[in-house]
Amino acid sequence: MRQAFALLALLAVTHPAAVQAAEEPVIEVKDRMTPPEWALLEREVLRAGSEAVEIFYRKYFDQRGFLEHVARWGILDGTDDAIETFHNWTLFHALGAGDLVLHRYHQALEGHFRQYSAVTTTTTDIAKHGVYYKEFYRYTDWLHAGEGLRGFFFQGLSDPAGARYLERMRRFAGLYMNEDPEALNYDPAHRIIRSVLNGSNGPLLRKLTPQDWIGDPVPGKFHLLHSGAGMRKMLDFTAEYPAMLAEVSDPVFNSAAGDNPLNLAATNLATAAYLLTGEEKYRKWVLEYTGAWRERTEANQGIIPGNIGLDGTIGGAYGGKWYKGIFMWDRERYEGSLASWGMWPGFGNAFLLTGDPAWIGALRRQIDILYAQGRTVNGRFMVFNNYGEKGWYRPRAYLFTDELAKVWAWTLDPELRKRLAGNPWIAFLSGEDARYPVNALRRELEGIRQRITRMRDDPTTPDTRLADWAMQFNPVSTQALVQLTCGGHRIDQGLDRLFGLLHSRLRYFDPERRRAGLPKDVAALITAMDPASVRVTLVNVNQTRPRTVIVQGGAYGEHRIREVESRGGRKAVNARHVTVRLAPGAGAELVIHDQRYANRPTMAMPWYGDLAPAAWQE
Repeated sequence: MRQAFALLALLAVTHPAAVQAAEEPVIEVKDRMTPPEWALLEREVLRAGSEAVEIFYRKYFDQRGFLEHVARWGILDGTDDAIETFHNWTLFHALGAGDLVLHRYHQALEGHFRQYSAVTTTTTDIAKHGVYYKEFYRYTDWLHAGEGLRGFFFQGLSDPAGARYLERMRRFAGLYMNEDPEALNYDPAHRIIRSVLNGSNGPLLRKLTPQDWIGDPVPGKFHLLHSGAGMRKMLDFTAEYPAMLAEVSDPVFNSAAGDNPLNLAATNLATAAYLLTGEEKYRKWVLEYTGAWRERTEANQGIIPGNIGLDGTIGGAYGGKWYKGIFMWDRERYEGSLASWGMWPGFGNAFLLTGDPAWIGALRRQIDILYAQGRTVNGRFMVFNNYGEKGWYRPRAYLFTDELAKVWAWTLDPELRKRLAGNPWIAFLSGEDARYPVNALRRELEGIRQRITRMRDDPTTPDTRLADWAMQFNPVSTQALVQLTCGGHRIDQGLDRLFGLLHSRLRYFDPERRRAGLPKDVAALITAMDPASVRVTLVNVNQTRPRTVIVQGGAYGEHRIREVESRGGRKAVNARHVTVRLAPGAGAELVIHDQRYANRPTMAMPWYGDLAPAAWQE
């Protein structure tokens, strides 16, 4: 990372046109503002969370960066859970957490790749020679790959110039663009990823066995978070093994060949590669593959199909039955909404790359269709989550409110706002629930305290826990910070297990330390958003030192800041970002007038203009 920054410094001298222009507008804030409660809480969440990451790391990782547990292959408690243990540390750093958080992430990631490259299986050939090959899953489904790789996708927010990161992102994206002759996962003629299990060894096209999913039996007793027997009970894994094998003996789990909508999460790789390089081939592939799925969804009356045959036909992998598929609409144990999960990264990435609202319209239309099938049960409106031979079934009280809130954050549709009356963040942005920021940040602080307390009371030893156990003690949560500082709707569970890229109205950078995130002592609160403007309060809680913050339009500079309005009047900007200088103890409310999705998105840091991070290496 230091080498990358050294290269950036050299670039500032040799490529002055790429560097932020000196005459760029600067907003001077000199009015004193007593630090509001929310600002002090925000800074404390960043400080306490950073300290807690270090405590957590020392508890569960060794000097090699290995997670201390019994490492094994399996979807219940295997590879994806091990890497998911630190899934949001990179995003936390990009919001303003301490540099040690990013350092510990790098150690844990490198250790994870080494640790699981050596994990093998005997009952299945899926990991006979190691889970990873070329640092990527040999074969996996994108429900679990998407969960595990979230931190990797966020890494570019803070470290886009890292040579190893750029090389990996190119290589991983190339696995789905047939750039690796050993991994021909994609069929360009039918625009499909050829198997539900895919990766660095290519598509797995044979019939599946239960062991492909569960892995090898492991003698001994373990703490297993995912077990229905309870997270605190000492479990005999071998005793549970037959029941788990029976669960995945269902014929639906036996068919690997053909495309599955969860594979749309693979577009996170090519989208991130585009944000790093600006190379059109990545954008083209994302739109080609996602476009095929949108066409199929439209052809299937607005509901995304659960499988596509190798011949490109809807339902072709299951005798023409569109609703069948692994983790799909007719799986009783899994909510049918899992079928929709792949749509969100895929269609959301296409929206980010084009600014075309039709992609979001397709997401909303499916939810509207599900609502139209809903019914009132015991006085409560419910929505069907599954579809099978007899049509829609299994009504649930969950009304896709998190998904609708994400659509609202993208579109700011006032009609949709009415359907989200119970969302406290959106209510706050509408002028209601004024205490929401303080309450949300207090919950985050309490969560840090509780998880660290529970971690210290954890009785397990490395030989009695599996990969999923430590996940429950990860002290970091980013939900409130993303909402309050960036104006994005993001949750650390559910839908966002697959939603690997950040979508937001604003993002911040520290020009003095040349890094992403809110600078030291600076707090931000977005108090209102509409399609043409965003209102944000910036505060320097330090009473003796000035601070400077760069405010960017969008997570990737996709929004153009046209003007900034403050007590000093309006100032034209017409750029991706604007610099704000805060005097000691100063604060102000700014109204940023912007044009959303007007720029090509990029992971470029503000002080290097539009030059793609890949060019920083040259």
